[in-house]
Amino acid sequence: MPTVLIIDDNAAVAIALDVLFSLHDIGALRATSPEEGLAILARASVDLVIQDMNFSADTTSGEEGTALFREIRKRHPDLPVILLTAWTHLDAAVDLVKSGAADYLSKPWNDNRLIATVTNLIELGQANRSLQQRVRQERRARRDLEQGFDLRGMVWQDPATERILHLACQVARADVPVLISGPNGTGKERIADIIQANSLVADGPFVVLNCGALPAELIEAELFGAEAGAYTGASRAREGKFEAADGGTLFLDEIGNLPLAGQMKLLRVLETGRFERLGSNRERQVKVRVISATNADLGAMIRAGTFREDLFYRLNVIELRLPALAARPADILPLAAAFLARGKSLHHCAQAALLAHAWPGNVRELKNVMARASLLAAGDIIKAGDLGLPLTLTASTGIEVEPDRDAIVGAMSRANGVVAQAAADLGLSRQALYRRMERLGIAR
Repeated sequence: MPTVLIIDDNAAVAIALDVLFSLHDIGALRATSPEEGLAILARASVDLVIQDMNFSADTTSGEEGTALFREIRKRHPDLPVILLTAWTHLDAAVDLVKSGAADYLSKPWNDNRLIATVTNLIELGQANRSLQQRVRQERRARRDLEQGFDLRGMVWQDPATERILHLACQVARADVPVLISGPNGTGKERIADIIQANSLVADGPFVVLNCGALPAELIEAELFGAEAGAYTGASRAREGKFEAADGGTLFLDEIGNLPLAGQMKLLRVLETGRFERLGSNRERQVKVRVISATNADLGAMIRAGTFREDLFYRLNVIELRLPALAARPADILPLAAAFLARGKSLHHCAQAALLAHAWPGNVRELKNVMARASLLAAGDIIKAGDLGLPLTLTASTGIEVEPDRDAIVGAMSRANGVVAQAAADLGLSRQALYRRMERLGIAR
Protein backbone atom coordinates (compact mmCIF):
# COMPACT_ATOMS: atom_id res chain seq x y z
CA MET A 1 0.00 0.00 0.00
CA PRO A 2 1.41 3.44 -0.92
CA THR A 3 2.02 5.85 1.95
CA VAL A 4 1.54 9.62 2.16
CA LEU A 5 3.11 11.80 4.86
CA ILE A 6 0.87 14.70 5.95
CA ILE A 7 2.76 17.55 7.64
CA ASP A 8 0.24 20.02 9.07
CA ASP A 9 -0.24 21.48 12.54
CA ASN A 10 -4.02 21.60 12.04
CA ALA A 11 -5.36 18.29 13.39
CA ALA A 12 -8.66 18.68 11.56
CA VAL A 13 -6.87 18.97 8.20
CA ALA A 14 -4.67 15.96 8.91
CA ILE A 15 -7.61 13.80 10.03
CA ALA A 16 -9.68 14.78 6.99
CA LEU A 17 -6.85 13.85 4.64
CA ASP A 18 -6.20 10.59 6.50
CA VAL A 19 -9.86 9.54 6.15
CA LEU A 20 -9.93 10.53 2.47
CA PHE A 21 -6.84 8.48 1.69
CA SER A 22 -8.08 5.44 3.63
CA LEU A 23 -11.13 5.34 1.34
CA HIS A 24 -8.75 4.93 -1.63
CA ASP A 25 -6.38 2.34 -0.12
CA ILE A 26 -3.63 4.88 0.55
CA GLY A 27 -1.88 4.81 3.91
CA ALA A 28 -1.15 8.03 5.79
CA LEU A 29 1.41 9.17 8.37
CA ARG A 30 0.90 12.43 10.24
CA ALA A 31 3.30 15.06 11.59
CA THR A 32 2.42 18.37 13.24
CA SER A 33 5.73 20.17 12.67
CA PRO A 34 8.54 20.32 10.13
CA GLU A 35 10.93 18.68 12.60
CA GLU A 36 8.58 15.76 13.22
CA GLY A 37 7.96 15.40 9.49
CA LEU A 38 11.67 15.23 8.69
CA ALA A 39 12.16 12.68 11.46
CA ILE A 40 9.45 10.45 10.00
CA LEU A 41 11.01 10.73 6.53
CA ALA A 42 14.33 9.61 7.99
CA ARG A 43 12.94 6.35 9.33
CA ALA A 44 9.87 5.48 7.20
CA SER A 45 9.26 4.66 3.56
CA VAL A 46 7.06 7.39 2.11
CA ASP A 47 5.78 7.76 -1.46
CA LEU A 48 4.59 11.37 -1.27
CA VAL A 49 4.48 14.35 1.10
CA ILE A 50 1.62 16.81 1.59
CA GLN A 51 2.84 19.79 3.61
CA ASP A 52 1.31 22.97 4.92
CA MET A 53 3.00 26.32 4.33
CA ASN A 54 2.63 27.73 7.86
CA PHE A 55 3.10 26.14 11.28
CA SER A 56 3.44 28.97 13.83
CA ALA A 57 0.42 30.81 15.13
CA ASP A 58 -0.37 34.13 13.46
CA THR A 59 2.08 33.39 10.64
CA THR A 60 0.94 33.65 7.00
CA SER A 61 4.18 34.37 5.14
CA GLY A 62 4.78 30.80 4.01
CA GLU A 63 8.46 31.04 4.97
CA GLU A 64 8.25 27.97 7.23
CA GLY A 65 6.72 25.91 4.42
CA THR A 66 9.36 27.13 1.99
CA ALA A 67 12.16 26.14 4.37
CA LEU A 68 10.57 22.73 4.95
CA PHE A 69 10.17 22.10 1.24
CA ARG A 70 13.79 22.99 0.51
CA GLU A 71 15.00 20.70 3.30
CA ILE A 72 12.88 17.80 2.00
CA ARG A 73 14.18 18.42 -1.51
CA LYS A 74 17.75 18.47 -0.18
CA ARG A 75 17.40 15.19 1.73
CA HIS A 76 15.01 13.40 -0.65
CA PRO A 77 15.44 14.95 -4.12
CA ASP A 78 13.13 12.49 -5.90
CA LEU A 79 10.26 12.54 -3.39
CA PRO A 80 7.14 14.31 -4.77
CA VAL A 81 5.80 17.10 -2.53
CA ILE A 82 2.35 18.70 -2.70
CA LEU A 83 1.99 22.09 -1.04
CA LEU A 84 -1.18 22.82 0.92
CA THR A 85 -1.63 26.55 0.74
CA ALA A 86 -4.01 29.39 1.53
CA TRP A 87 -4.67 32.22 -0.89
CA THR A 88 -2.51 34.60 1.11
CA HIS A 89 0.68 32.92 -0.04
CA LEU A 90 -0.34 31.35 -3.35
CA ASP A 91 2.47 33.15 -5.19
CA ALA A 92 5.04 31.52 -2.92
CA ALA A 93 3.58 28.08 -3.70
CA VAL A 94 3.74 28.77 -7.43
CA ASP A 95 7.41 29.75 -7.09
CA LEU A 96 8.11 26.48 -5.26
CA VAL A 97 6.40 24.49 -8.01
CA LYS A 98 8.84 26.12 -10.40
CA SER A 99 11.59 24.95 -8.04
CA GLY A 100 10.45 21.34 -8.14
CA ALA A 101 7.32 20.93 -6.04
CA ALA A 102 4.93 18.46 -7.63
CA ASP A 103 1.77 20.57 -7.20
CA TYR A 104 -0.07 22.91 -4.87
CA LEU A 105 -3.63 22.80 -3.53
CA SER A 106 -5.57 25.67 -2.05
CA LYS A 107 -7.57 25.25 1.13
CA PRO A 108 -10.28 24.06 1.03
CA TRP A 109 -9.25 21.46 -1.54
CA ASN A 110 -11.25 19.47 -4.06
CA ASP A 111 -11.23 15.80 -2.99
CA ASN A 112 -11.41 14.42 -6.53
CA ARG A 113 -8.58 16.59 -7.76
CA LEU A 114 -6.46 15.76 -4.72
CA ILE A 115 -6.93 11.99 -5.11
CA ALA A 116 -6.24 12.15 -8.84
CA THR A 117 -3.07 14.16 -8.26
CA VAL A 118 -1.83 11.93 -5.44
CA THR A 119 -2.53 8.72 -7.39
CA ASN A 120 -0.75 9.98 -10.49
CA LEU A 121 2.27 11.19 -8.54
CA ILE A 122 2.57 7.92 -6.61
CA GLU A 123 2.41 5.86 -9.82
CA LEU A 124 4.95 8.14 -11.49
CA GLY A 125 7.23 7.95 -8.48
CA GLN A 126 7.05 4.16 -8.38
CA ALA A 127 7.84 4.02 -12.10
CA ASN A 128 10.80 6.37 -11.66
CA ARG A 129 12.13 4.34 -8.74
CA SER A 130 11.84 1.14 -10.77
CA LEU A 131 13.69 2.79 -13.63
CA GLN A 132 16.41 4.10 -11.34
CA GLN A 133 16.76 0.69 -9.72
CA ARG A 134 17.11 -0.94 -13.13
CA VAL A 135 19.70 1.64 -14.17
CA ARG A 136 21.66 1.01 -10.97
CA GLN A 137 21.49 -2.74 -11.54
CA GLU A 138 22.67 -2.34 -15.12
CA ARG A 139 25.56 -0.12 -14.03
CA ARG A 140 26.52 -2.58 -11.31
CA ALA A 141 26.33 -5.50 -13.75
CA ARG A 142 28.47 -3.63 -16.27
CA ARG A 143 31.02 -2.72 -13.59
CA ASP A 144 31.19 -6.33 -12.39
CA LEU A 145 31.59 -7.51 -15.98
CA GLU A 146 34.39 -5.04 -16.74
CA GLN A 147 36.22 -5.74 -13.48
CA GLY A 148 35.77 -9.50 -13.46
CA PHE A 149 36.67 -10.38 -17.06
CA ASP A 150 39.05 -9.49 -19.86
CA LEU A 151 36.75 -7.96 -22.50
CA ARG A 152 39.54 -7.21 -24.99
CA GLY A 153 38.59 -3.55 -25.29
CA MET A 154 35.01 -4.32 -26.32
CA VAL A 155 32.86 -1.19 -26.80
CA TRP A 156 29.15 -1.55 -26.09
CA GLN A 157 26.18 0.13 -24.48
CA ASP A 158 23.15 -1.90 -25.54
CA PRO A 159 21.65 -4.43 -23.08
CA ALA A 160 21.41 -7.01 -25.89
CA THR A 161 25.20 -6.90 -26.32
CA GLU A 162 25.73 -7.05 -22.57
CA ARG A 163 23.65 -10.24 -22.36
CA ILE A 164 25.89 -11.83 -24.99
CA LEU A 165 29.02 -10.74 -23.12
CA HIS A 166 27.70 -12.13 -19.84
CA LEU A 167 26.95 -15.48 -21.44
CA ALA A 168 30.29 -15.55 -23.28
CA CYS A 169 32.21 -14.94 -20.04
CA GLN A 170 30.02 -17.43 -18.18
CA VAL A 171 30.81 -20.28 -20.59
CA ALA A 172 34.43 -19.26 -21.25
CA ARG A 173 35.91 -21.58 -18.62
CA ALA A 174 33.82 -24.58 -19.64
CA ASP A 175 35.71 -27.01 -21.87
CA VAL A 176 32.95 -27.29 -24.47
CA PRO A 177 32.59 -26.12 -28.09
CA VAL A 178 30.80 -22.81 -28.66
CA LEU A 179 28.89 -21.78 -31.78
CA ILE A 180 28.52 -18.03 -32.43
CA SER A 181 25.80 -17.22 -34.93
CA GLY A 182 24.82 -13.89 -36.43
CA PRO A 183 25.02 -11.76 -39.57
CA ASN A 184 28.32 -10.84 -41.18
CA GLY A 185 30.16 -7.96 -39.60
CA THR A 186 28.56 -8.15 -36.15
CA GLY A 187 31.77 -8.95 -34.25
CA LYS A 188 31.70 -12.74 -33.92
CA GLU A 189 35.49 -12.97 -33.90
CA ARG A 190 35.67 -10.40 -31.10
CA ILE A 191 33.32 -12.54 -28.98
CA ALA A 192 35.47 -15.59 -29.73
CA ASP A 193 38.56 -13.66 -28.62
CA ILE A 194 36.82 -12.74 -25.34
CA ILE A 195 35.92 -16.40 -24.72
CA GLN A 196 39.56 -17.40 -25.31
CA ALA A 197 40.89 -14.62 -23.07
CA ASN A 198 38.77 -15.82 -20.13
CA SER A 199 39.14 -19.56 -20.69
CA LEU A 200 41.29 -22.12 -18.94
CA VAL A 201 43.60 -22.04 -22.00
CA ALA A 202 43.96 -18.26 -22.09
CA ASP A 203 47.76 -18.60 -22.16
CA GLY A 204 47.59 -20.88 -25.19
CA PRO A 205 47.45 -19.87 -28.86
CA PHE A 206 44.34 -18.36 -30.45
CA VAL A 207 44.27 -19.52 -34.07
CA VAL A 208 41.74 -18.22 -36.60
CA LEU A 209 40.64 -19.90 -39.84
CA ASN A 210 38.03 -18.38 -42.15
CA CYS A 211 36.52 -21.42 -43.84
CA GLY A 212 34.82 -19.16 -46.37
CA ALA A 213 38.06 -17.55 -47.60
CA LEU A 214 39.70 -20.71 -48.96
CA PRO A 215 38.93 -23.04 -51.87
CA ALA A 216 37.16 -26.20 -50.71
CA GLU A 217 40.09 -28.39 -51.75
CA LEU A 218 42.49 -26.50 -49.46
CA ILE A 219 40.39 -26.28 -46.29
CA GLU A 220 41.28 -29.78 -45.08
CA ALA A 221 44.99 -29.08 -45.55
CA GLU A 222 44.59 -25.84 -43.61
CA LEU A 223 42.78 -27.62 -40.78
CA PHE A 224 44.79 -30.81 -40.47
CA GLY A 225 48.06 -30.11 -42.28
CA ALA A 226 49.59 -32.00 -45.18
CA GLU A 227 52.62 -34.10 -45.95
CA ALA A 228 54.94 -33.21 -48.82
CA GLY A 229 53.36 -34.29 -52.11
CA ALA A 230 49.88 -34.70 -50.64
CA TYR A 231 48.53 -32.35 -53.30
CA THR A 232 49.84 -30.33 -56.22
CA GLY A 233 52.16 -27.64 -54.97
CA ALA A 234 52.77 -29.27 -51.56
CA SER A 235 56.55 -29.31 -51.81
CA ARG A 236 57.09 -29.76 -48.09
CA ALA A 237 55.18 -30.92 -45.04
CA ARG A 238 53.16 -28.31 -43.17
CA GLU A 239 51.22 -28.30 -39.95
CA GLY A 240 47.54 -27.46 -39.88
CA LYS A 241 45.51 -25.15 -37.70
CA PHE A 242 44.71 -27.89 -35.17
CA GLU A 243 48.41 -28.49 -34.53
CA ALA A 244 49.06 -24.75 -34.32
CA ALA A 245 46.21 -24.36 -31.81
CA ASP A 246 47.26 -27.28 -29.58
CA GLY A 247 46.84 -26.18 -25.97
CA GLY A 248 44.69 -23.21 -26.97
CA THR A 249 41.67 -22.24 -29.03
CA LEU A 250 40.82 -22.68 -32.71
CA PHE A 251 38.24 -20.27 -34.11
CA LEU A 252 36.53 -21.57 -37.25
CA ASP A 253 34.75 -18.69 -38.93
CA GLU A 254 32.08 -19.39 -41.60
CA ILE A 255 31.90 -23.02 -40.52
CA GLY A 256 29.01 -23.55 -42.93
CA ASN A 257 31.51 -23.41 -45.82
CA LEU A 258 33.36 -26.50 -44.64
CA PRO A 259 32.92 -29.33 -47.21
CA LEU A 260 31.32 -32.60 -46.11
CA ALA A 261 34.61 -34.51 -46.14
CA GLY A 262 36.14 -31.91 -43.86
CA GLN A 263 33.06 -31.96 -41.64
CA MET A 264 33.48 -35.68 -41.05
CA LYS A 265 37.13 -35.26 -40.07
CA LEU A 266 36.30 -32.28 -37.86
CA LEU A 267 33.67 -34.34 -36.05
CA ARG A 268 36.27 -37.02 -35.32
CA VAL A 269 38.74 -34.46 -33.95
CA LEU A 270 36.08 -32.98 -31.69
CA GLU A 271 35.20 -36.41 -30.33
CA THR A 272 38.69 -37.93 -29.97
CA GLY A 273 41.26 -35.16 -30.38
CA ARG A 274 42.96 -37.30 -33.07
CA PHE A 275 43.48 -36.68 -36.79
CA GLU A 276 45.87 -37.40 -39.68
CA ARG A 277 47.55 -34.95 -41.97
CA LEU A 278 46.63 -35.20 -45.64
CA GLY A 279 48.85 -37.84 -47.23
CA SER A 280 49.74 -39.43 -43.88
CA ASN A 281 48.49 -42.47 -41.97
CA ARG A 282 50.03 -41.40 -38.67
CA GLU A 283 47.55 -40.19 -36.09
CA ARG A 284 48.29 -37.02 -34.16
CA GLN A 285 46.78 -36.06 -30.80
CA VAL A 286 45.86 -32.49 -29.83
CA LYS A 287 43.92 -30.72 -27.10
CA VAL A 288 42.06 -27.80 -28.68
CA ARG A 289 39.06 -25.70 -27.64
CA VAL A 290 36.96 -25.15 -30.78
CA ILE A 291 34.82 -22.03 -31.25
CA SER A 292 32.95 -21.78 -34.53
CA ALA A 293 30.90 -19.04 -36.13
CA THR A 294 28.43 -18.78 -38.98
CA ASN A 295 26.02 -16.41 -40.63
CA ALA A 296 24.30 -19.32 -42.39
CA ASP A 297 21.13 -21.17 -41.42
CA LEU A 298 22.72 -24.46 -40.43
CA GLY A 299 19.29 -26.00 -39.83
CA ALA A 300 18.37 -25.39 -43.47
CA MET A 301 21.75 -26.74 -44.58
CA ILE A 302 21.12 -29.90 -42.57
CA ARG A 303 17.77 -30.37 -44.30
CA ALA A 304 19.45 -29.79 -47.66
CA GLY A 305 22.13 -32.38 -46.87
CA THR A 306 25.04 -29.93 -47.02
CA PHE A 307 25.84 -29.91 -43.30
CA ARG A 308 26.12 -32.89 -41.00
CA GLU A 309 23.53 -32.97 -38.24
CA ASP A 310 25.84 -34.81 -35.84
CA LEU A 311 28.53 -32.15 -36.32
CA PHE A 312 25.98 -29.40 -35.72
CA TYR A 313 25.03 -30.84 -32.33
CA ARG A 314 28.69 -31.36 -31.47
CA LEU A 315 29.53 -27.73 -32.28
CA ASN A 316 26.34 -26.35 -30.77
CA VAL A 317 26.84 -27.34 -27.13
CA ILE A 318 26.61 -23.61 -26.36
CA GLU A 319 25.21 -21.16 -28.93
CA LEU A 320 25.61 -17.39 -28.72
CA ARG A 321 23.32 -15.48 -31.08
CA LEU A 322 24.88 -12.11 -31.83
CA PRO A 323 22.21 -9.62 -32.99
CA ALA A 324 22.60 -7.34 -35.99
CA LEU A 325 23.78 -3.82 -35.18
CA ALA A 326 20.32 -2.42 -36.00
CA ALA A 327 18.89 -4.64 -33.23
CA ARG A 328 21.23 -3.08 -30.64
CA PRO A 329 20.98 0.62 -31.48
CA ALA A 330 22.51 1.83 -28.20
CA ASP A 331 25.85 0.46 -29.46
CA ILE A 332 25.92 2.64 -32.59
CA LEU A 333 27.14 5.97 -31.21
CA PRO A 334 29.72 4.53 -28.75
CA LEU A 335 31.16 2.39 -31.54
CA ALA A 336 31.16 5.32 -33.95
CA ALA A 337 33.05 7.46 -31.43
CA ALA A 338 35.57 4.64 -30.90
CA PHE A 339 36.16 4.34 -34.65
CA LEU A 340 36.70 8.08 -35.20
CA ALA A 341 40.19 9.41 -35.71
CA ARG A 342 41.70 11.14 -32.69
CA GLY A 343 40.46 14.70 -32.27
CA LYS A 344 37.31 14.18 -34.36
CA SER A 345 33.77 14.38 -32.99
CA LEU A 346 30.23 13.93 -34.30
CA HIS A 347 27.78 16.74 -35.02
CA HIS A 348 24.30 16.05 -33.65
CA CYS A 349 22.95 15.76 -37.22
CA ALA A 350 25.60 13.12 -37.95
CA GLN A 351 24.57 11.23 -34.82
CA ALA A 352 20.94 11.30 -35.98
CA ALA A 353 22.00 10.03 -39.42
CA LEU A 354 23.93 7.15 -37.84
CA LEU A 355 20.93 6.17 -35.72
CA ALA A 356 18.60 6.36 -38.72
CA HIS A 357 20.71 4.12 -40.97
CA ALA A 358 19.77 0.42 -41.22
CA TRP A 359 23.42 -0.82 -41.13
CA PRO A 360 23.11 -3.87 -43.42
CA GLY A 361 26.89 -4.30 -43.09
CA ASN A 362 26.71 -4.07 -39.29
CA VAL A 363 29.76 -3.07 -37.24
CA ARG A 364 32.12 -3.59 -40.18
CA GLU A 365 30.14 -1.09 -42.26
CA LEU A 366 30.08 1.41 -39.37
CA LYS A 367 33.84 1.15 -38.97
CA ASN A 368 34.39 1.82 -42.68
CA VAL A 369 31.97 4.77 -42.67
CA MET A 370 33.75 6.40 -39.74
CA ALA A 371 37.18 5.83 -41.26
CA ARG A 372 36.05 7.45 -44.51
CA ALA A 373 34.39 10.36 -42.71
CA SER A 374 37.52 10.97 -40.61
CA LEU A 375 39.58 11.27 -43.79
CA LEU A 376 37.19 13.36 -45.87
CA ALA A 377 35.72 15.76 -43.29
CA ALA A 378 36.95 19.33 -43.72
CA GLY A 379 37.25 19.97 -39.99
CA ASP A 380 37.23 18.16 -36.67
CA ILE A 381 33.42 18.03 -36.53
CA ILE A 382 31.95 15.17 -38.58
CA LYS A 383 28.73 16.38 -40.22
CA ALA A 384 25.93 14.30 -41.70
CA GLY A 385 27.13 14.97 -45.24
CA ASP A 386 30.59 13.60 -44.41
CA LEU A 387 29.15 10.16 -43.68
CA GLY A 388 27.93 9.43 -47.20
CA LEU A 389 24.78 7.76 -45.88
CA PRO A 390 21.27 8.05 -47.35
CA LEU A 391 19.32 10.31 -45.02
CA THR A 392 15.90 8.70 -44.73
CA LEU A 393 13.17 7.82 -42.25
CA THR A 394 13.55 4.38 -40.69
CA ALA A 395 10.81 2.41 -39.00
CA SER A 396 13.19 1.20 -36.29
CA THR A 397 14.14 4.64 -34.98
CA GLY A 398 11.46 6.96 -36.31
CA ILE A 399 14.17 9.59 -36.82
CA GLU A 400 14.01 11.69 -40.01
CA VAL A 401 17.16 13.56 -40.90
CA GLU A 402 16.72 16.61 -43.12
CA PRO A 403 19.84 17.03 -45.30
CA ASP A 404 21.55 20.35 -44.65
CA ARG A 405 23.57 22.39 -47.13
CA ASP A 406 26.80 20.48 -46.41
CA ALA A 407 25.05 17.15 -46.95
CA ILE A 408 23.61 18.23 -50.29
CA VAL A 409 26.86 19.76 -51.53
CA GLY A 410 28.74 16.63 -50.48
CA ALA A 411 26.26 14.37 -52.26
CA MET A 412 26.45 16.47 -55.44
CA SER A 413 30.23 16.36 -55.31
CA ARG A 414 30.29 12.56 -54.91
CA ALA A 415 27.81 12.26 -57.80
CA ASN A 416 29.88 14.59 -60.02
CA GLY A 417 26.89 16.90 -60.37
CA VAL A 418 24.42 14.20 -61.43
CA VAL A 419 21.26 15.24 -59.57
CA ALA A 420 19.52 11.87 -59.88
CA GLN A 421 22.48 10.08 -58.30
CA ALA A 422 22.85 12.67 -55.54
CA ALA A 423 19.12 12.47 -54.79
CA ALA A 424 19.32 8.68 -54.49
CA ASP A 425 22.32 9.05 -52.16
CA LEU A 426 20.28 11.39 -49.94
CA GLY A 427 17.12 9.26 -50.08
CA LEU A 428 15.19 11.98 -51.94
CA SER A 429 13.40 12.32 -55.24
CA ARG A 430 14.97 14.59 -57.85
CA GLN A 431 12.16 17.11 -57.40
CA ALA A 432 12.64 17.14 -53.63
CA LEU A 433 16.37 17.68 -54.07
CA TYR A 434 15.77 20.49 -56.57
CA ARG A 435 13.47 22.23 -54.06
CA ARG A 436 16.05 22.01 -51.29
CA MET A 437 18.84 23.25 -53.56
CA GLU A 438 16.73 26.23 -54.57
CA ARG A 439 15.81 27.01 -50.96
CA LEU A 440 19.45 26.79 -49.82
CA GLY A 441 20.81 28.71 -52.82
CA ILE A 442 22.82 25.81 -54.23
CA ALA A 443 23.51 26.14 -57.96
CA ARG A 444 22.50 23.21 -60.16
